[in-house]
Amino acid sequence: MMHEVVKLARLAGEAILPFWRADVAVSNKADDSPVTAADLAAHRVIADGLLALAPQIPVLSEEDCNIPLSERQGWSRWWLVDPLDGTKEFIAGSEEFTVNIALIEHGEVVFGVVTMPTNGRAYFGGRSLGAWRAEADGEALAVQVRTAPPADGRFTVVASRRHSSPEQEALLAGLGAAVGELALANIGSSLKFCLLAEGSADCYPRLAPTSQWDTAAAQGVLEGAGGEVIGVDGQPFRYPARESLLNPFFLALPVKAVWRQAFLSLV
Repeated sequence: MMHEVVKLARLAGEAILPFWRADVAVSNKADDSPVTAADLAAHRVIADGLLALAPQIPVLSEEDCNIPLSERQGWSRWWLVDPLDGTKEFIAGSEEFTVNIALIEHGEVVFGVVTMPTNGRAYFGGRSLGAWRAEADGEALAVQVRTAPPADGRFTVVASRRHSSPEQEALLAGLGAAVGELALANIGSSLKFCLLAEGSADCYPRLAPTSQWDTAAAQGVLEGAGGEVIGVDGQPFRYPARESLLNPFFLALPVKAVWRQAFLSLV
């Protein structure tokens, strides 16, 4: 199914592109987050496509998330979807927005697909499957995390262009004291996880709000590449059915990072 979902995510990207850099109208949802016609167009493509692909698996999408907890608690398998992750980047004209689709089973990510509509690049993978990056017109190449910074480079931390917190800044200060001067890789949407998955960065701490659909697909890619996502309590990061769809804080890093214990001691 994963390869069919890659195709579907790319189709959703094609539905987004006519609205990109086209002065698309923006409205605000109840939580004050922005939504555009592009978000809704991608949602329709994905919802219809997943229904055709696996009609027995329900869909939880950012653009259709008002599903009662009593109903979601009965799901053992479901799709977790962000039809356009990085809406603020999209509105600003940046290329750093993605389509995110994850398959969840009993709260754990089975696999995830992340695509970039502007160039057709796709990242996909799962913990027991491996992870790959594929360009629009090329074959898929396996990706893997790095367990130590390159000998000629600095320790690279992925950060958000738009979201931080005092807790996160304090953690970065402690990490810099432990491993030396940090290089910060600022990038939007779920591409932050993908930088880790392809070995271009070392860790991604997120001590600021996210929603379940922001992270699940890229978590699948990272886990397939030898990474992990854990809570600040050190426990595996999961997606249980609960009233709030907001995530707790988390840390994304390589499972076998040589600096792992020193890093976790700072949290």
